[in-house]
Amino acid sequence: MLRLLPALLLVMAEGTAAQASPAEITVTVSGVRSDAGRVHVDICTQATFLKPCPWSAEAPARKGTVNVVVRGVPPGRYAVQAYHDANGNGDLDQGIFGIPKEGLGFSNDAMPRLKKPKFAVAAFDHGTMPQRIPVMLHYFLG
Repeated sequence: MLRLLPALLLVMAEGTAAQASPAEITVTVSGVRSDAGRVHVDICTQATFLKPCPWSAEAPARKGTVNVVVRGVPPGRYAVQAYHDANGNGDLDQGIFGIPKEGLGFSNDAMPRLKKPKFAVAAFDHGTMPQRIPVMLHYFLG
């Protein structure tokens, strides 16, 4: 029995490591107004929400709906922030008072009026299986 114990512990450790492996998140971004530019998606922890986030991806913009696949996201609690970078400059352009000039959206459609969204409202749990998260873009100017 003692000879089997190390082998049993090894199998249990490998099973635990496999359970915590990263999985992709496909973000289905709807409401894209044009084919211009790119659609950018960030997967954010609470600490990085509304800032640069640890996982991101982009896809060419297409009027209507665009799927953006973010790979290698470990299990955890996250929020999605997405925007339509219509002019392709790599930034969410803002106008007066910081109002976005390009389409912007969050998971769970967490888009309050006249204030920043809260992580708790946009948050979702991600496990070890691939997941699909919908995001609707909102355009505030133009």
